[in-house]
Amino acid sequence: MVRVIVADKKLDCSHLLGKFLDESHYDTLITEDCDAYMPAGCDVSTQVACEKTCSDCEVGSDERKIIFKFRKNFFTKQQQDDAYHGLRAAATESQNRGLAAGPKGDKLQNRDWVTDEHIEILEAFMRPGSNLFDVDPIDEIRARYANNSAPSTRGMVWLASKVKTIGSTLSGCEDGFDFNKWVNVVRKNKHQAEAEAAIVAKEMISATTYANPVNSGIAGWFDRYPRIPYGRATSYTRDHYDLFSKAFPFLQRLDQGFSELLPWRWQNQRNAANKLDPRFLVPETVFTTITVNKNFRTAAHLDAGDFSDGLSNLLVLSNDGEYEGAYLVAPEYRIAIDVRPGDLLLINNHEVMHGNTPIKLKHPNSERISLVCYLREKMLELGSKEYEDCRYEFVESRRLNSNHPLHRPLWNGVSAGMWEDKEWYNYLESRLGRDIVAKYHPEAYSAPSSLEDLFN
Repeated sequence: MVRVIVADKKLDCSHLLGKFLDESHYDTLITEDCDAYMPAGCDVSTQVACEKTCSDCEVGSDERKIIFKFRKNFFTKQQQDDAYHGLRAAATESQNRGLAAGPKGDKLQNRDWVTDEHIEILEAFMRPGSNLFDVDPIDEIRARYANNSAPSTRGMVWLASKVKTIGSTLSGCEDGFDFNKWVNVVRKNKHQAEAEAAIVAKEMISATTYANPVNSGIAGWFDRYPRIPYGRATSYTRDHYDLFSKAFPFLQRLDQGFSELLPWRWQNQRNAANKLDPRFLVPETVFTTITVNKNFRTAAHLDAGDFSDGLSNLLVLSNDGEYEGAYLVAPEYRIAIDVRPGDLLLINNHEVMHGNTPIKLKHPNSERISLVCYLREKMLELGSKEYEDCRYEFVESRRLNSNHPLHRPLWNGVSAGMWEDKEWYNYLESRLGRDIVAKYHPEAYSAPSSLEDLFN
C-alpha cells in the first residue's frame, strides 16, 4: 500500500538556503512507499501537512503538484552493482557545487578570492580603447562594485606564492600585492597598465575555478554556456564511455519507473528529448545528464537546469550499504526521506528545497553514491552533434592561434558576437557545407552584416 501525503501548507524556508539541515528541520521520516503532493495554493504558513487519499483531494492525483514519489527496492542488485561500478569514478573532488556545497567562507583554504571587480579592471587594462563618453572605465567599474565585494562567480583565487613575489614587486608592497594601490599607479600609463595587467592575469590568478571542495562530478552530456559555448560529452563520458555504459540498464529501469509513476511528466520530457540529437541522451531514456556525488552531504538548495515540465530524481548506490543518516529533507514541508540503495525517488528538485542530514559511515571504506538524473533544459538549444563539435573546433582554433587579433593571456577563444560573425560562418561552411550554415544561421546569407560587407 502506498502512503499518500497532501501538504496543507508550504513553509517559507528561504533563510535555510546554503545551510546544512538536520533532524530539527523535519517532523515526518518516510521509510515506506509514499506519494507526496503540494497544497492547491502553495500558501506560506506555519502549518505543514495532512494525510489524505487521492479520492479525498483532487490535488493528490495531479502530477503538476507532485513533491515526490518514493518506491522501496525498485532496482535489482545486479542493476545497482553495475551502476555503482559504472558511475562512482565520475565523482571526483569538485569545487563547483555552489550552495549545495554548504556555507562559503571569506577565503578558500587561506587563499583570497579574485572578485569580479578585479577581473573587469584587468580586462579593461588589457583591452584599452576609446571611450565615446569620456568616462574613465576604471572609475565606472569601481562605482558599480562600490557596495559589492562578493567573490567572483568564476571562483578563481590569487596564487599566494606569485602574489608574494611578482605581486609585491608590481605594487611596491613588501608583504604582497596591493591590488588597489597597483591600479592607482599603472592607470596613469596606458602601455604600462596593459603590460602589467597581462602579467597579473597570466601569472598571479588560478586557472582553475573553486568552491568548497566536495566529491561530485557529472556523467552524460552538457549544454553550452558562455565560456564553453558548445554541447559536448562530459569529460568522464568522453574518456570512460565503456565504463559509463555499464550503468545503462539501471538508468533505463529508472526511465521505466518514471514513465509508469508519472506518465504526464515523463511524456513531457520524452517530447523534449525527441528534439535532441539522440547521441546527447542516455540510450533508451529521457536523460541527458547524471550528477554523481560521493559521501557528499548537500546543504539546502534548489536544483537548476533540469527540464521544468519533467521531473528529477534521487537514487543511491553503495559498495556495502554501511552508513546511517543522509536523509533527504524537504524543510518547506517538514518531511525527510530515508533513501537507501535500490530505492527510487522521483522528486521535484527545482521547486522543492532539499538537502541532507549528516552521513555517518560505519567503515572507513564505505561509500554512499547519490545520483540525480535529468534532462538539461538548455540542451534543447543544441544543434546536431556534428554542429556542436564544429563549434568546439572553432573555439579551439581561435584559442590556440597566437596570431588571432583578439588573442591575449587567459583568452579561451570566446568573444562577444562571434557566432554572428563572418569568421564563424566561413569556418562552418568549410567544415560542414553551405546547407548547414543556412540551417543554423540563415542570416549569414540573407543580408550584409555590416557597412563594410555592403561595399565589399
